[in-house]
Amino acid sequence: MRVHLVPVSGTQAVTVLVLTKVGSRYETPTLSGASHFIEHLMFKGTKRRPTTLDISRALDSVGAQYNAYTNKHETGYYIKIDAKHTNLAVDMLHDMVFHSKFDQKELDRERGVIIEEINMYQDSPMRHVEDLLEEVVFEGNTLGWEIAGSHKTMKEMKRDEIIAFRDAHYVPSRMVVSVAGNIPKDIRKTLEKTFGSVKASKAEHPTFEPFVRSNTKKMVNVQFKKTEQIHLMFGFPSFGIGDDRNETLALLSCILGGTMSSRLFISVRERKGLAYMVRSSNTAYDDAGVFSVQAGLDKSRVPLAYKTIMQELRKIKRDGVTPKEVKEAIDHVRGSMLLAMESSSFQAEWYGDDELFLNKVRTPEQFMAKLSKITAADVKKIANEVINEKQMKLAVIGPYKNEGEFLKAIS
Repeated sequence: MRVHLVPVSGTQAVTVLVLTKVGSRYETPTLSGASHFIEHLMFKGTKRRPTTLDISRALDSVGAQYNAYTNKHETGYYIKIDAKHTNLAVDMLHDMVFHSKFDQKELDRERGVIIEEINMYQDSPMRHVEDLLEEVVFEGNTLGWEIAGSHKTMKEMKRDEIIAFRDAHYVPSRMVVSVAGNIPKDIRKTLEKTFGSVKASKAEHPTFEPFVRSNTKKMVNVQFKKTEQIHLMFGFPSFGIGDDRNETLALLSCILGGTMSSRLFISVRERKGLAYMVRSSNTAYDDAGVFSVQAGLDKSRVPLAYKTIMQELRKIKRDGVTPKEVKEAIDHVRGSMLLAMESSSFQAEWYGDDELFLNKVRTPEQFMAKLSKITAADVKKIANEVINEKQMKLAVIGPYKNEGEFLKAIS
């Protein structure tokens, strides 16, 4: 079991984070949503703490913050707690992750909870449009699957299948424990007694099907919904999480649509009043990523907004960016990181994720040193490499019956 200890000065808190390299891209059609389901079930009782209330009461009684998350390639469990209760946090997470009962009654009850969670996400267009975009960008690959699965898989997934899936992935070689904050002197001893006691697995490492860009054929993913606001996303395939070009892409995203002074915000919202929200971002997975632009628009103004966004994308490819824009973007990222680094939770995740996906860690200082060397020419080059209209995909939620109707509306 790999462990990172990250001392943070000026805090009385500690964050204990347990990461596992498993998410929806590792699943099969009948187990779609299993990773997320397992995350929920870890809070439903262990042999030593038989019920949900036993877990929550122990943590609530000391004012701890605790939760978990699942995405397409990892699952995380964390407890942020008064440093003097660090041993409780470590023991609790070890108990939950390796000794949860997965009681059949609790498992069946939780199916309904997750189905309601699926409904909630689908009723939130601003969030669900991201799922639709990745579905079309990663067409034909499990990266395009929704994290929570479907109503069908939630109803039909069997307990023994779920446990087998858990046991294949929750093994030391696929996990990282990250402890950040005001770390107690006896932390190593506590970790050895708990996570250090977990035996290595001799089973083969689970794998996933690598994403191949040529497999994608569909251009637009449309979901019909009678909404006052159209939610639109543009997507371009980008790079895997370990690619050296991601830092440059981060600066491109910042300049294009990462702040309230970014190009898209000024042109789409401030000058033309076409959207309340417009932004760009980049998401990276093991072997692939997606660079995206998102906007919430009034239906009558969709054609002009689409045209305006495309003009900005073409302009940054054609003319590039200025050295001043690059400097301001670097300073923005540096300032945002300095604020984030004050949190033990952010530091735990920073070092944990690097270890989990890169098998090495970068200090924030090393990251910023690399960022500071990026030039305007580098940003223009990456813009031309990533913003490829032949590979562009679109996702839209609004009153359009199909792809053709939407394409006609923006033409």
